[in-house]
Amino acid sequence: MSNGSLRTLDRLGDVNGTRVFVRVDFNVPLADGSVADDSRIRATIPTIRELLDGGAALILASHLGRPKGAPKQELRMAPVAVALQEALGGAAPVRGVGMPAEPSTMEAVEGMGAGEIVLLENLRFDPGEETNEPAFAGALADLADGYVDDAFGAAHRAHASVSALPELMLASGREAVAGRLLAHEVEVLGRLREGPDRPYVAILGGAKVSDKLGVIDALIDRVDTLLIGGAMAFTLLAAGGGSVGRSLVESDRLDDVRAAQTKADSQGVAIVLPSDVVAAAEATDDAGVTIVPASAIPDDLIGLDIGPETVERFAQILVDAKTILWNGPMGMFELEPFAEGTRGVARAVASVGAFSVVGGGDSIAAVRRLGLEGSFDHLSTGGGASLEFLEGRSLPGITILEG
Repeated sequence: MSNGSLRTLDRLGDVNGTRVFVRVDFNVPLADGSVADDSRIRATIPTIRELLDGGAALILASHLGRPKGAPKQELRMAPVAVALQEALGGAAPVRGVGMPAEPSTMEAVEGMGAGEIVLLENLRFDPGEETNEPAFAGALADLADGYVDDAFGAAHRAHASVSALPELMLASGREAVAGRLLAHEVEVLGRLREGPDRPYVAILGGAKVSDKLGVIDALIDRVDTLLIGGAMAFTLLAAGGGSVGRSLVESDRLDDVRAAQTKADSQGVAIVLPSDVVAAAEATDDAGVTIVPASAIPDDLIGLDIGPETVERFAQILVDAKTILWNGPMGMFELEPFAEGTRGVARAVASVGAFSVVGGGDSIAAVRRLGLEGSFDHLSTGGGASLEFLEGRSLPGITILEG
């Protein structure tokens, strides 16, 4: 799939005087009643501004957290509306409203003028969102003349605002297109999937190898080298006969990772595992740590980060790369004793001249903490969506916008 196969904003034509529904991904972290990180909000500002400049009135909608089909006070969109207003810098007023079928919401939408924005309440407060309910999609469709999806992070979900709604819009002769952010994600990740410059090195981390078996299998067909850190590495180390102490091991996946290793060997793809790790008795801020061989961790210790030797080895491999994909931290980087591996990999990727893409919230958080955002070619806004796209799966939110 390439960006050329997506219908984009250009297909909307003249939007002056129209109401446009924009599915955004404002699933942002909250702290003390306000948005703690507004990067997902800022990522969709170009699409919002372009539509505003064209004279459209915008109905924005997103999910937030996992309310499981019922309103939850702590997951209301009010703080998000405040953050959006700030991100827009006064370019347009943002009015928070309720759910789509509520009379007050309908009244607010019908009274909108050009350049105005309303932000719907958390879509997942209605169970019809996650069940892809046509009736809920119909209530959303009643609000607008056209549909734009700029929520790449939700593109892998067959939810009402992502799947049933654009289908309804198209069936009724209204347009459904990709926003600039969604189109850019597809373009960049499509480059990794279809024609990366070589050598192509992928770095995978995170807790569970089961979450990434599909992408490991797909990447073996595309990359030259696969570097694996994080807790997921211990399942692979254990599958190879290593002693990993009390580290996290998914014992039901040992045969799967052995099969992946066999496939990689047969295709000449190197899977590089940690040679040393930072270990401790417990994962705490004040843990006493020790550096031990990754395949000889004492029985009473847990591996919680890749060690300095591994960081250096990974960095040496990355020097020659022309394309780099990084998804997942190298350890429990939110705790200082186990953060250096992730920091080291971030600096290593940033220091080479490769085309570099970072995906996954934890990896991006680490990059931002280091102030290295500008050193990467693309920070993907999709976690699970990025991985499923790279696996080659059809994503409902993208498939419906093709053609």
